[in-house]
Amino acid sequence: MQALRAFEAAARELSLTRAATALHVTHGAISHQIKALEDDLGVRLFERAGRGIRLTDEGERFAVRVRAAFGELSAGVQEIGERANPRRIRVSVTPSFAARWLLPRIGRFTAAHPNLDLDISANISVVDLARDDVDFAVRYGMGHWPGVAAELLSDDSFFPVCSPGIAGGVPRTPGDLVRYPLLRADDEFWTPWFRAAGVDLPEPARGTSFNDSSHLLQAAIEGQGIALARRTLMGNDLRNGVLIKLFDVEIPGPRKFYLVYLPRMAASPKLAAFRSWLNAEFAAEAEYWKGVQGSAQGRSAPARTRPRASRH
Repeated sequence: MQALRAFEAAARELSLTRAATALHVTHGAISHQIKALEDDLGVRLFERAGRGIRLTDEGERFAVRVRAAFGELSAGVQEIGERANPRRIRVSVTPSFAARWLLPRIGRFTAAHPNLDLDISANISVVDLARDDVDFAVRYGMGHWPGVAAELLSDDSFFPVCSPGIAGGVPRTPGDLVRYPLLRADDEFWTPWFRAAGVDLPEPARGTSFNDSSHLLQAAIEGQGIALARRTLMGNDLRNGVLIKLFDVEIPGPRKFYLVYLPRMAASPKLAAFRSWLNAEFAAEAEYWKGVQGSAQGRSAPARTRPRASRH
């Protein structure tokens, strides 16, 4: 069974390293298990492709059967789990969404639904709902995932934030950003915001970067630089004054939040309860941000000087 799981993960990821990460084992363990499976079957399942791997023809056919078998096993396990513990809701989210959005609100869910128990799995990998022990997922993306239903929960937007105690004082104009360390996150670029703000600054190529938005914001809280923050992950940091929203320029993000589930779960009472709560929380947050934007527009914004600033 372990060899089959190693094969399925490698076939799905087309990377021994990513397969090892998904199964929480070493690269060597994955390689050894696949080699043992190939020896047992008497065929090669993978071949090298540049710096990665790809399935052979035999591997492709075998992968289809193995995925179907694991899907059936997972469905059986979930069905038994539903009957054994109908109170449990198993939810997959990203670590940043768990830390910055879900955890500050989770008490309100338990108060509203004392008969349900949330079981939260935070992982950067996209879980396979047909294979993994998960009921629903909250995903951040374009909304196109095969084999699942995806309901839009919220859009997102970006704006700079910093600690009120940042060295050098809080910047007064977008052009002042040239004097500060700009913190970076994977696949979330400063250039679109620069253009919207009317400043001619290059995309930061040096300095600290993060693959988790919660770490990015924590670095900003600690005064290590200015972060391009996602509105949905700000939590209580603006309310508590540990971060300041800079300027009145905000740009829409290309990705959105979705509630994702298998079609067979569409009529689940647990899904209905979780969906209703999520939508109510996102709606309340949207109203809060309308108030923040209204307050910002009511104040006199600092004059935007130096619209063509450049780095020295």
